[in-house]
Amino acid sequence: MLALLDRLEDPKRPLLGPNVKALKFWGLLLPKNLALKYFYLLMHVLVTIFTATEYVDVWFVKNDLNLLLNNLKITMLATMSVIKVTTFLTWQKHWQGIIDYVTRADLAQRVTTDETKNDLLAKYTSYCRKITYSYWSLMYTTVVIVMFQPVFKYFLSSSYRENVKMGTESYLQVVSSWLPFNKNTIPGHLAASAIQSYAAIYGGGWITSFDSNAMVIMVFFRTELELLKIDCANIFGSNDAQVSDGVAFKRLVECYKRHVELVKYSKLFDSCLSPIMLLYMFVCSVMLCVTAYQITSETSAMQRFLTTEYLVFGVAQLFIYCWHSNDVLYASLQLSQGPYESTWWMRHVSHRKNLFLLTGQFGKTIVFSAGPFTKLTVATFISILKGAYSYYTLLSKSQIKD
Repeated sequence: MLALLDRLEDPKRPLLGPNVKALKFWGLLLPKNLALKYFYLLMHVLVTIFTATEYVDVWFVKNDLNLLLNNLKITMLATMSVIKVTTFLTWQKHWQGIIDYVTRADLAQRVTTDETKNDLLAKYTSYCRKITYSYWSLMYTTVVIVMFQPVFKYFLSSSYRENVKMGTESYLQVVSSWLPFNKNTIPGHLAASAIQSYAAIYGGGWITSFDSNAMVIMVFFRTELELLKIDCANIFGSNDAQVSDGVAFKRLVECYKRHVELVKYSKLFDSCLSPIMLLYMFVCSVMLCVTAYQITSETSAMQRFLTTEYLVFGVAQLFIYCWHSNDVLYASLQLSQGPYESTWWMRHVSHRKNLFLLTGQFGKTIVFSAGPFTKLTVATFISILKGAYSYYTLLSKSQIKD
């Protein structure tokens, strides 16, 4: 396993190595080779068409609430995957620019001899690996559960097995979708399971590569803000080792330029991510509501466990985004303390004026959003959970009345 993880590393991209390789493997970063490029585009089109068939299937299961809810929670997640890939391909140049900036800025900081900065870089690089591999593991655990759920139910539920044999109940599908053949025969069910499993695996690859890349970029912005704060505190050197006016001015200008570039690419990143996060919030609210309802209404312990794992994945998806965006916000708010931690009082008034201009630049807060309506923070995450619980309560009461 360690050897496999080592192969994912890239010396040219010490922070984003595994994430960029995942983006290339799943075809989000299209290769220059035309044949391979069109192959990936074909795969994207096929999965998009499959997602459309999930919406078609809604019409056939609309009279069965359990099948309808199961369809909705999978279909909405698949829709998010398609939108992520579509926007990533549409804004390919923007995403490539962001990735190149992150790599360039990260490499520039890794040449430092400052132990504090090196420790910070090592800490966050290790954290990025943990969050990436943990998220991949959670996602593919969910994919495996979705794929083998029909098998688990067939062998663990005797009543379901007898009903299927008698023809009073249909085979449980991997993913609820419409297909142009009878899925209730053994050959039809096996063929449908193969197609649906392919879509689940490929969709899972889309989600893991896109989300983990976005999360690591958020961690980079937080790290860069903290490193910039350290550099601002050292603009004039220390009390015992003051630097010359020329060196101090050069450091001040460098800090200013770094923050201008940081703000520029954070806005570009937010413009690419914000529309997706707005839809994400709506999708997660519905998905969490539906999954919570299924857990309470399900009688099988195994089915409850499988559905609970899906709920954990849904909560984790949104929470990780909100948590890291929240970290970036607070790191940005604390950045202005950096210049005041320097020995500014020992310098000429002209340096103090320049420092005042620098703190004015730092007043541009970096925060990510979900459309034009809300900021992506932990408070927003809690509000979404409250909304999902409200929808769940409403759905539960409506079923009791029925």
